[in-house]
Amino acid sequence: MMQFSESTLARLAREVAKYPADQKQSAVMACLAIVQQEQGHVSTAAEDAIAAYLGMAPIAVHEVTTFYNMYNQQPVGTYKLNVCTNLPCALRDGDKALDHVCRKLGVEPYGTTADGRFTVQPSECLGACADAPVMLVNDRQMLSFMSPERLDELIDTLKSEAST
Repeated sequence: MMQFSESTLARLAREVAKYPADQKQSAVMACLAIVQQEQGHVSTAAEDAIAAYLGMAPIAVHEVTTFYNMYNQQPVGTYKLNVCTNLPCALRDGDKALDHVCRKLGVEPYGTTADGRFTVQPSECLGACADAPVMLVNDRQMLSFMSPERLDELIDTLKSEAST
């Protein structure tokens, strides 16, 4: 079974301490985020270790990991680009935005570029339907009104940042 470092265990303990002792499984999302931040993704071994740490069934942790697209189950590129394709965004060119990004980077949805810089994924609702099409960069930065020109500008900017 996977072992966490002392620093990881300390971070997990801080999250678990926020909840009553009999409800430590409530920290599962925070624990998954910590592991992903430190390792880049959440492997099956990491899920099992979190389950053991929180006293949960491994399948319960896996259900959380697979329900939310913010958890990477495999390594992803330096830049993870989630393009909302949920119905409101799809009606306002979300699908076209996803296709544009995939064509520009030469990948299929869920693919990673050969250089490891970009992973492109369709996304469920990001909660900014009036700003469609919207996308999320590295699960942190929300971008609105992503026309083909704005998508090109973003990708060019990220490419230049990655090469410096």
